[in-house]
Amino acid sequence: MKNANLSLSFKPIVTIFKRYHLTLFIVFVTACLAFAVITFSNLLATSSTDTTYTSPITAGSIDQTTLERIKALHTSDEAAPPLVTPQGRINPFSE
Repeated sequence: MKNANLSLSFKPIVTIFKRYHLTLFIVFVTACLAFAVITFSNLLATSSTDTTYTSPITAGSIDQTTLERIKALHTSDEAAPPLVTPQGRINPFSE
Protein backbone atom coordinates (compact mmCIF):
# COMPACT_ATOMS: atom_id res chain seq x y z
CA MET A 1 0.00 0.00 0.00
CA LYS A 2 2.79 2.39 0.90
CA ASN A 3 4.54 1.67 -2.42
CA ALA A 4 1.40 2.55 -4.39
CA ASN A 5 1.12 5.96 -2.68
CA LEU A 6 4.75 6.67 -3.40
CA SER A 7 4.39 5.91 -7.11
CA LEU A 8 1.25 8.08 -7.33
CA SER A 9 3.07 11.04 -5.80
CA PHE A 10 5.94 10.83 -8.35
CA LYS A 11 3.69 10.23 -11.36
CA PRO A 12 3.33 13.95 -12.36
CA ILE A 13 7.10 14.46 -12.09
CA VAL A 14 7.80 11.37 -14.23
CA THR A 15 5.23 12.51 -16.80
CA ILE A 16 6.81 15.96 -17.05
CA PHE A 17 10.29 14.45 -17.34
CA LYS A 18 9.18 12.00 -20.07
CA ARG A 19 7.62 14.82 -22.05
CA TYR A 20 10.36 17.45 -21.69
CA HIS A 21 13.52 15.38 -21.18
CA LEU A 22 15.28 16.74 -24.26
CA THR A 23 14.41 20.35 -23.40
CA LEU A 24 15.55 19.88 -19.82
CA PHE A 25 18.82 18.34 -21.02
CA ILE A 26 19.51 21.24 -23.40
CA VAL A 27 18.75 23.79 -20.67
CA PHE A 28 21.03 21.92 -18.25
CA VAL A 29 23.92 21.76 -20.75
CA THR A 30 23.49 25.44 -21.67
CA ALA A 31 23.47 26.45 -18.00
CA CYS A 32 26.64 24.42 -17.35
CA LEU A 33 28.42 26.00 -20.32
CA ALA A 34 27.34 29.49 -19.26
CA PHE A 35 28.62 28.82 -15.75
CA ALA A 36 31.95 27.58 -17.14
CA VAL A 37 32.36 30.63 -19.39
CA ILE A 38 31.53 33.09 -16.60
CA THR A 39 33.86 31.33 -14.17
CA PHE A 40 36.70 31.25 -16.71
CA SER A 41 36.12 34.91 -17.56
CA ASN A 42 36.29 35.89 -13.90
CA LEU A 43 39.44 33.82 -13.50
CA LEU A 44 41.13 35.66 -16.37
CA ALA A 45 39.92 39.07 -15.20
CA THR A 46 41.39 38.82 -11.72
CA SER A 47 44.87 40.19 -11.25
CA SER A 48 47.51 37.54 -10.83
CA THR A 49 50.34 39.87 -9.88
CA ASP A 50 52.25 38.58 -6.91
CA THR A 51 53.88 41.38 -4.94
CA THR A 52 56.42 39.05 -3.33
CA TYR A 53 57.87 37.78 -6.64
CA THR A 54 61.32 39.06 -7.64
CA SER A 55 62.74 38.31 -11.08
CA PRO A 56 66.10 36.53 -11.25
CA ILE A 57 67.05 38.69 -14.27
CA THR A 58 68.73 41.97 -13.40
CA ALA A 59 67.60 44.94 -15.44
CA GLY A 60 70.20 46.40 -17.77
CA SER A 61 72.54 43.42 -17.82
CA ILE A 62 73.47 42.09 -21.26
CA ASP A 63 76.48 40.15 -22.46
CA GLN A 64 78.92 41.68 -24.92
CA THR A 65 78.31 39.24 -27.79
CA THR A 66 74.58 39.96 -27.80
CA LEU A 67 75.26 43.69 -27.68
CA GLU A 68 77.57 43.44 -30.72
CA ARG A 69 74.97 41.42 -32.64
CA ILE A 70 72.33 44.08 -31.91
CA LYS A 71 74.63 46.87 -33.07
CA ALA A 72 75.38 44.95 -36.30
CA LEU A 73 71.71 45.00 -37.30
CA HIS A 74 70.70 47.63 -39.84
CA THR A 75 67.59 49.83 -39.68
CA SER A 76 64.87 49.80 -42.30
CA ASP A 77 66.01 53.09 -43.86
CA GLU A 78 69.51 51.73 -44.53
CA ALA A 79 70.31 49.64 -47.58
CA ALA A 80 70.65 45.93 -47.00
CA PRO A 81 74.09 44.42 -47.58
CA PRO A 82 74.48 42.75 -50.99
CA LEU A 83 73.70 39.06 -51.20
CA VAL A 84 76.76 36.91 -51.85
CA THR A 85 76.20 33.56 -53.53
CA PRO A 86 78.75 30.71 -53.63
CA GLN A 87 80.95 30.35 -56.74
CA GLY A 88 79.39 28.35 -59.54
CA ARG A 89 75.84 28.98 -58.34
CA ILE A 90 73.32 31.49 -59.65
CA ASN A 91 70.60 33.24 -57.73
CA PRO A 92 67.25 32.16 -59.21
CA PHE A 93 65.53 35.18 -57.68
CA SER A 94 67.66 37.83 -59.35
CA GLU A 95 67.11 39.05 -62.89
